[in-house]
Amino acid sequence: MQLLDQTDRRILLALSTAAKKTGSAIAATLGLGRNTVQTRMTRLENEVLDSIDHRVPPAALGYGLLSFVELHVDQRHLEDIAAQLRLIPEVLEAHGLTGSADILVRVAAKDAQELFRVHGQLLHIQGVNRADSALSMAELVPYRTTNLLAHSLKS
Repeated sequence: MQLLDQTDRRILLALSTAAKKTGSAIAATLGLGRNTVQTRMTRLENEVLDSIDHRVPPAALGYGLLSFVELHVDQRHLEDIAAQLRLIPEVLEAHGLTGSADILVRVAAKDAQELFRVHGQLLHIQGVNRADSALSMAELVPYRTTNLLAHSLKS
C-alpha cells in the first residue's frame, strides 16, 4: 500500500467528519479542484478505505459477545492455521504476535454457549496447542483513525 500524501490525508479527514459530503463540497472546503478531489476519492475508495465489511458492528447482527483468544501454536502449521481461521465465520480477525502467544483472534458470538463452541473449533485446528480467552466487558476506545490522521497532518 502506498503512503498517503498530505492532500489524501486532508480529504480523508474531511470525509471522517462528514462521510456524506460530496466531492465538490470537500473541494470547496479544502480549496482544491473538484476533479482532483474526485479522482483522489475514487482511488482512496478503491485502494485505501475498508469495505463495508469492516464497518458493520457484530452487535448489530446479534453477536454481542466479543472475545479475544490467544492461540499458542506449532509454528510450522501457521499457514494452515490461518486458512482454517478464515473458515470460521465468528472469527473477525487474527494477528500474528510476538511474546508468549502466537496468534490473537478476535471472536464475536451471540452468547457464551456459542463462544464455547467456537473456542472448541479453534482448539481442534491442527497445530493449535492451547487457547486462552478473555471476554471484552466494554469497548473503552473504539477502533478509530481520525485522531491519527489529524496528528499525521501536523508532522
